[in-house]
Amino acid sequence: MATGKVVVEKVGGRSTATSCFSKYPLKFLLPSKAAPAGTDVVWIYSITYGGGIVSGDSILCEFTIGDGCTAVITTQSSTKVYKAIGSKCSEQTLEARIGSEALLVVIPDPVTCFSTARYFQKQIFRLLSDSNLVLVDWITSGRHANGEKWDFEFYKSINNVYLEDDHPLFLDTVLLEKRSIQTIAERMQDYHAIAMVILFGAKLKEIQKQVQENVKNMMSEQLQILCSRRHKSESSSSNRFMKPEFIASCSTFGPEGKGVVIRIASDSTESVYNFLKQQLAELEPLLGQAPYA
Repeated sequence: MATGKVVVEKVGGRSTATSCFSKYPLKFLLPSKAAPAGTDVVWIYSITYGGGIVSGDSILCEFTIGDGCTAVITTQSSTKVYKAIGSKCSEQTLEARIGSEALLVVIPDPVTCFSTARYFQKQIFRLLSDSNLVLVDWITSGRHANGEKWDFEFYKSINNVYLEDDHPLFLDTVLLEKRSIQTIAERMQDYHAIAMVILFGAKLKEIQKQVQENVKNMMSEQLQILCSRRHKSESSSSNRFMKPEFIASCSTFGPEGKGVVIRIASDSTESVYNFLKQQLAELEPLLGQAPYA
């Protein structure tokens, strides 16, 4: 049985939450003034009692976004996953159906796993050919103030997007698991945050083009800076490998390249926030406010 369920439909020509249900440990907030009065959008804040996900919690959220509607799913702060009790794994599943010419924007704060935490997340999106989706999925290395860096036991995030009759459009899995040979921190080197962004649909075409161009320019500048630093390093007889502080890449997917996926690795959470804020700012007219502003 679902822990939470929201249905958004057109009522009087406006996107309206016609059904909203949630139970412990989940709660939905749907503020009426999250966007200016003239903006046709429903903002949905997903929060958990206690400010995080406790070991053994199992949460299932279902969202239906009706034809022509716009909805945003977000959080008030990072999703904290507390320490595991024994081998218990915290689980969270999100299932969403997006109607014709509808737009769903999923822009949470990052997942932050505490030391020894075990967390499994699965998100499934079912689209029509003219649906629109923005999805941000990201994780930080942990609680820096407590000296934790990729110190959790297990993290797995699955994002599957299906088109029409369950035709696979985009299937993605990220798995970070502590091993005896090499720790997660060793594999992640000095990076403290990784993220993935999906942009799909005709309403996002111009944003897709701009983001791809921005990422291309950013990485070109990064390469020039690294080459310059490496040249100076070689001239001073230093052979230390130099890596970029921020990495981003873009690629297209789906019919006629209607989808764009951006992947990010950064040595700070703040730089990812800044990137998301800048690249998704053009969504403001549709959402009433800019994501991560």
